[in-house]
Amino acid sequence: MSKFNATELENLPLIVLVDGHSLAFRSFYAFAKGRDGGLKTKTGIPTSACFGFLKSLLAVIESQKPQGMAIAFDLGLPTFRHEADDTYKADRAETPEDFITDLKNLHELLDAFNLPIVTAPGYEADDVLGTLAEKASAAGYRVKILTGDRDLFQLVDPKKGISVLYLGNNFLQRGSTTGLTEFDPEAVKEKMGILPEQVVDYKALCGDASDNIPGVKGIGDKTAVKLLTEYGSLENVYANLAQIKGANKTKLETGKDAAYHSQHLAKIVVDVPLEVKLEDCQLTGFDTSVLEPLLEKLEFKSYLGKVKQLQQAFGGVVEEEKPEFITEALPINEVELPDESAELDFFTYEETLAAQKESASPVTIQIIDTSAKLTQLVKQLKSCTNVTVAWDTETSDLDPLSAELVGIGCCWGINSDEVAYIPINHTSGENLEKQTVLEALRPILESDKYPKVFQNAKFDRLALRTQGINLAGVVFDPMLASYVLNPENSHNLSELTQRYLGFTIKSYESVVPKGKTIGDVAIPVIADYCGMQVYATFQLVGKLEEELKPVPKLESLLREIELPLEPVLAGMEEIGIRVDAAYLKELSQKLEQDLQGIEQSAYKAAGEEFNLGSPKQLSQLLFEKLNLDKKKSRKIATGYSTDAATLEKLQGDHPVVDAVLEYRSLSKLKSTYVDALPQLMDKNQRVHTDFNQTATATGRLSSSNPNLQNIPIRTEFSRKIRQAFLPESGWLLVSADYSQIELRILAHLSQEPVLVEAYQNNQDIHTVTAKIVFEKEDITSDERRIAKTINFGVIYGMGAMRFSRSTGIKKAVASDFIEKFNTRYAKVFDYLERMKREAIANGYVETIKGRRRYFNFEGGSLRAFKGSKQDEIDLAKLKNMGQNDAQLLRAAANAPIQGSSADIIKIAMVKLHKVLRNYQARLLLQVHDELVFEVPPGEWEELQPKIRETMENALPLSVPLVVDVHVGENWMEAK
Repeated sequence: MSKFNATELENLPLIVLVDGHSLAFRSFYAFAKGRDGGLKTKTGIPTSACFGFLKSLLAVIESQKPQGMAIAFDLGLPTFRHEADDTYKADRAETPEDFITDLKNLHELLDAFNLPIVTAPGYEADDVLGTLAEKASAAGYRVKILTGDRDLFQLVDPKKGISVLYLGNNFLQRGSTTGLTEFDPEAVKEKMGILPEQVVDYKALCGDASDNIPGVKGIGDKTAVKLLTEYGSLENVYANLAQIKGANKTKLETGKDAAYHSQHLAKIVVDVPLEVKLEDCQLTGFDTSVLEPLLEKLEFKSYLGKVKQLQQAFGGVVEEEKPEFITEALPINEVELPDESAELDFFTYEETLAAQKESASPVTIQIIDTSAKLTQLVKQLKSCTNVTVAWDTETSDLDPLSAELVGIGCCWGINSDEVAYIPINHTSGENLEKQTVLEALRPILESDKYPKVFQNAKFDRLALRTQGINLAGVVFDPMLASYVLNPENSHNLSELTQRYLGFTIKSYESVVPKGKTIGDVAIPVIADYCGMQVYATFQLVGKLEEELKPVPKLESLLREIELPLEPVLAGMEEIGIRVDAAYLKELSQKLEQDLQGIEQSAYKAAGEEFNLGSPKQLSQLLFEKLNLDKKKSRKIATGYSTDAATLEKLQGDHPVVDAVLEYRSLSKLKSTYVDALPQLMDKNQRVHTDFNQTATATGRLSSSNPNLQNIPIRTEFSRKIRQAFLPESGWLLVSADYSQIELRILAHLSQEPVLVEAYQNNQDIHTVTAKIVFEKEDITSDERRIAKTINFGVIYGMGAMRFSRSTGIKKAVASDFIEKFNTRYAKVFDYLERMKREAIANGYVETIKGRRRYFNFEGGSLRAFKGSKQDEIDLAKLKNMGQNDAQLLRAAANAPIQGSSADIIKIAMVKLHKVLRNYQARLLLQVHDELVFEVPPGEWEELQPKIRETMENALPLSVPLVVDVHVGENWMEAK
């Protein structure tokens, strides 16, 4: 398309291309984790994404009046970028289960509106949007791309009539008039400091952490902008490298391969093979008989009353009806609207006001801003020895160890005057002096005499601990109670409040403007925000206790394990662990040399130089030049796949494959740990990981910032990493590790005589298994290794193919070994099958302590058996089972084992916490089945047997638990 002036462009037909995943995610999180706490139907169907998406489309149609529209989605499958780099987008958080359900319904909803959904195997939605934009522009359309992703700025081109409608974070906020912005080149320049055609090279230079695009190490966004401003493009930057001085030149020289690799990852493809035709993208209306049942299913009742207006909005024909779009901008600080009332900007002004009156705050928050009010409040709180008072701290930061305390809220009843907020550190208004407040509350907060409830008590415990308050008397935590009831539910306060109490509370995002903190917001606003949080927390106690009461095992799990564990984890987070920054710097330099050496080895093995990060070059090398087995790969758009799974299958077939695998693994671990840990240290050279108590479905703890759970185990690299972790200066580092805990739990649960007897007699279980599968008495170390793979693999449902790949033996031999295992260990096989039937019949399985993991199967054949007796289920007759259901069944067989392991180490941590009260020694980390301590040398001899005995006696089993305890000057020596 040639360049048009503004008038000519306005006369061209307009097509809006929608970044489906971007808009769906923003819609989901705007409600699911925002002010509305997550929209759901009465039957529990999540609708946040559907509602937000439809609301957004209506707003865009009203403001832009397009003639055509198409929605691009990712397929959730590997693309050519994943083939290029198996770390691409690898750190993305796991998709919430509610979003997956919501997305399926969204696809149905878009189909009902006759809106084309466009996808492409091997490509991302961005590539689909780029291709559609090029096609539409060439066909004479103006193109506007609706997205919240700045990656798509690279497509902006006024000569082709392509611009971006950018969704700001507040686009879905009620009353917002600033959330949707059209970006032309000038706007892109103002936003990013570069032009659209420089966006790809910008990412090539400074990378993109959200997508794991590395960029050039050490080049930040400001430097990238400066370089592109001066030289125009990545090519010109490198063409003029001699003119660039100092550290930037060195960084660019070292990171050249990374830059071009990043450029490849960042560039949107605009020639994807697509089947959709532009005429299919016209807005032509919809079949009401298809749409209305779906609106009923999603309980969008108000939209049901506006079907004619919807029909006209989406290009259909109705008789003398016009869509009643509301153009008045509602004040952003109006009362938040619950559930379906969020749709009110599609209704009349009178309807909006009526709904706002109905949603008025149910309580009046007392603001404690004088000494007299504080004295009266303390007197009131000291009378609450038989009432569980709800508390909440408001802080300046989400890191409680570095945050300033801004205010404290509390609630001691359901009456409107039984909620208070104490302002301490707001930038305006009447604050009370912090120490005065803390000293007045100290006798209450530090006493077990006064029962307390906190939502996410660990955060508040740490926030108060940094102020010198040692919190005591926490008897309930709704987040932990919700996790115990169903670990895969959402446990945030907004969700719990809506689910159990039927009203909504404001989100942090709706109260605190971007770039501000709680302390910058007016005291009455935060008083209402915090007051409603403690009011909800107070009422949740009774609701959750009522749900726990019929299941005594779950109630015990909460009272005896999860609640006592919370202060243990808080203490571990506060202490942190010391890191040797100088050693890591040396290790980083050494690993960089190793990577260069591996690169040279790869070149030598290949007989030519090539880019180890280029999937296309690697594919050509492996399958065209070296003629490796194409059957071990799969055909993709750029040739044959070279992803991690493919390379693992090819491992051993040629030295270059082994070199590439080693290079990828070492490079990732270097960036994740060696280079990252020093950036996370505090002034005492300690890192403070966050232990997540409610993040996993199995009951295991996880950690983040940094994630120490993913440090490799028993590899040369893991030993080098562990060497960087140190105890307090002059102290010892101690590692206490459960030996084969999951196999011991399996022996206990299955009561397999061979396993039970072997463990009771302290025999080597891997040698025992090796004698069975190899049918001989004298076992080599390699045969024991193969048996070890079977022993641990069976817990996770490992099949013959995976077993063969893991051990290097032929598939037929692997099948024979597994058959011998199942025959000789018949009770193990029976137990695992029984757990699968239990999951189908009951919908859940349980650990030894009663922790439940729930399973929702997709296939009708499995769902039909829910509620039936286990012995009525014949697993062999369940035909046409989907891959997802098969994975769920394997998880069901494993969940009681893995969950019981989690319970045992949690019990041990709680008991050890009591033991350590009499010592200076401190528990620092929990990683998998291992606990890490720092111990003064003078306490070691006395503590060693106590640590071992406490862990080994955490939970009595029919086989002994065994703990290996080691000591050293660093974690490597202690391991």
